[in-house]
Amino acid sequence: MGWEAKEGGVPMTKDKLITWNVSNLRKWDVRPVCNITYNKEQCSALLPVTVYKTPDSVSINTVNRPTTEGSQYELQCDIVNVAPAKNLTVKWFKGETEVYTKTFTDTIKTPVSETSTIGFIVDRDHDGAQYRCEAELELGAGGPQPPPKVTSKPFQITVLYSPKRIKVVDVITKTNGEVTLNCTVAANPPATYSWSSEHLTGPINSSVLSSSTLTPGNYTCTATNRLGILTRMFIVINFAGSLHTFMGYLIFLPLLVALGIVV
Repeated sequence: MGWEAKEGGVPMTKDKLITWNVSNLRKWDVRPVCNITYNKEQCSALLPVTVYKTPDSVSINTVNRPTTEGSQYELQCDIVNVAPAKNLTVKWFKGETEVYTKTFTDTIKTPVSETSTIGFIVDRDHDGAQYRCEAELELGAGGPQPPPKVTSKPFQITVLYSPKRIKVVDVITKTNGEVTLNCTVAANPPATYSWSSEHLTGPINSSVLSSSTLTPGNYTCTATNRLGILTRMFIVINFAGSLHTFMGYLIFLPLLVALGIVV
């Protein structure tokens, strides 16, 4: 028996077991053949060899950042110099959740560069979400375990969105002590705030209006960024001194709930 190979053959020998061994293989298409001679008859068997190479790099790129809520968003995973491509699997993760998998059918044995893309419509819940992709070489049960893989750095998405609509009207009952009107809303870029009321003596540019001497009445908060405006009203009632006003509010309360104004 003997091995015929350009990358280090083994001379014919009468040993019952011979091993083809290469300490440093630098060729991608190798075809070692085992030759056996028995009673002057010769047979041979080709040994299938897979030479694999993990990627030089795996990275995520996009052409549309930042983006606005409701628009199409696309991420691309670039895998550079990997072999063989037909054994490559690319997995996409959002946080720790796998969201997409792609395999390849390219039969070339030398290193190639591949790409995988995912697309989706973004909403405000995508803002700050992190995506990553993993390039894994699955070489079967006889291959290295676990399969070698290279992971990209996390890619964080930025989504721009207008102030989020919340309750339009809030009724605050003042008994004793400080009254706080909180108009803070989620928005990107962050919203700016302004307050208006006949009971205010000057402009207030804060998301929270708080005072122990706040006069009962109506207060309107406006939250603004370059994508939209949200207006919210606060009705402050002095429970001890404005029982009539409070009872009037109770009369209209079912209607306000039905309209979704108060929840």
